[in-house]
Amino acid sequence: MSSANFVLTLSCADRPGIVAAVTTELAALQANIAESNQFWDRETGRFFMRLAFAAPSGVSRDAIERALKSPIERFSMKTSLVDQSRRKRIVILVSKFDHTLLHLLYQIRVGWLDAEVAAVISNHPDAQKIAEDAGIPFYLLPVSKDTKAAQEAQVLDIIQKVGADLVVLARYMQVLSNELSTRLFGQVINIHHSFLPSFKGAKPYHQAHERGVKIIGATAHYVTPDLDEGPIIEQETARVTHAMSAEDLVAAGRDIESRVLARAVKLHLEDRVMLNGRKTVVFG
Repeated sequence: MSSANFVLTLSCADRPGIVAAVTTELAALQANIAESNQFWDRETGRFFMRLAFAAPSGVSRDAIERALKSPIERFSMKTSLVDQSRRKRIVILVSKFDHTLLHLLYQIRVGWLDAEVAAVISNHPDAQKIAEDAGIPFYLLPVSKDTKAAQEAQVLDIIQKVGADLVVLARYMQVLSNELSTRLFGQVINIHHSFLPSFKGAKPYHQAHERGVKIIGATAHYVTPDLDEGPIIEQETARVTHAMSAEDLVAAGRDIESRVLARAVKLHLEDRVMLNGRKTVVFG
């Protein structure tokens, strides 16, 4: 018997009966739960849950939504129901550094990331051949202080026209405006080449080298109007020594950045990340 796979995420004020109310309705539809994760944030009193389940043939999305209406209203839930059969579309923004872009394209090609890259946008021409070789539309949109508003309007227009589910800043060395960051909140992931909250802004490896750090890292986070302050999704570190130059740190960081960004994108695509104020709940 064929089935359709869905992911339900929900959050609400914590109280008894939430899990039972949801799973009872799914059981009544003969849905089979494949994965269940939940978290109670005792500091805020919020409850978070992710359910992956298979609905039998003949049970439509509308039927699932009707069945869940009662517990959603009863517990004032904030929910999202995603049909996993629909491949998500992403737009990648990149500047001159192409290592994270190449890693994302490779992980998509081998199937580890299940997504379609609908467009690559850059303020430099360096990545054009990479995109064209992969059969991806490339948009060269140079930007300056005077043209930033107009350039971002073009970026937003492309994102909307291709129906992007996610925007990835793959070492895109431009700060998004407050307006665009706010409009796309929760839909833009950035890779910052530092283990935040340390060494924000420009040239973090050089900042780290000047301070004689023994550990460097990278951080993938959602973009907000506050520079490098968005909710963190994924991080990784590596040990370094006093004998390494700033350029050595940059080289070591490239691999870390690529891995961290790819993992963050995968978590988002699989609906494993839930926003919790300035933090995230990540169901790995």
